[in-house]
Amino acid sequence: MMNKWVLGARPRTLPAAVAPVLVATALARSEWSIQPALLALFVSLTLQIGVNYANDYSDGVRGTDADRVGPTRLTASGLATPRAVKTAAFICFALSAIAGLILALQTSWWLIAVGFIAILAAWGYTGGKSPYGYRGLGEVSVFLFFGVVATVGSYFVQTQRLTLQVFIASVPVGALACALLAINNLRDRAKDEVVGKRTLAVRLGDKGARALFITLIFSAHLFALATFRPWSALTFLALPLTVKLAREVSSGVQGMELIPVLAKTGRLQLVFAILFSLGLVL
Repeated sequence: MMNKWVLGARPRTLPAAVAPVLVATALARSEWSIQPALLALFVSLTLQIGVNYANDYSDGVRGTDADRVGPTRLTASGLATPRAVKTAAFICFALSAIAGLILALQTSWWLIAVGFIAILAAWGYTGGKSPYGYRGLGEVSVFLFFGVVATVGSYFVQTQRLTLQVFIASVPVGALACALLAINNLRDRAKDEVVGKRTLAVRLGDKGARALFITLIFSAHLFALATFRPWSALTFLALPLTVKLAREVSSGVQGMELIPVLAKTGRLQLVFAILFSLGLVL
């Protein structure tokens, strides 16, 4: 069996952390720098893993994961104690903060404030007295932090400047990061509704949640063209994957059948990011 901590880190979600750094580095082109790029990737990965552990802990102690459809959770299953899972989350956040501090010292002190807000948002998704993930705001947060902030931030630490183009490039990255969360919430929609977790999927209903997912994955291709780099059209090579995913979700698959769809969505995000990055470099 896979190591429990690797399982709890939820590797299928990690493309959401890799994609923004990859795209930003490609957009930087000749200005790219290996050390800040690697540090940005480390920040993104540790923050993503920290979010996953934090969600595992918070949902577990609330009882939200007591009757879960998706992958095994450490806290709810008893594979690890709540304290251990919470500690793992805080260790990841601390590692992310240290790497972020190094980047801030090399570039701008404003990154400290951005990093602090990002960590608060990571914890507040399902943690605290009033988690915003329980009010349907998870997708908004993912778009902002794993789309805009991660892409723009990764670009800034390498070039020490901001452009309109990097903000545009962050939109398809954010859309696909949202798609990962959207398919996850669609899978858990029925159970979440019962326990009072009002995710966007719960608020939109089954049909609306499916429509949202399909809109997100197709819109990524369109927004990639908005960067006005002709080779960005390379992302259309991933269109067969997008169409296949859209058909699968629109077919009405439910519950456990949606677990492989999450993995395929992560694969699409990674393939899209590689093609998009190649287009930006060319």
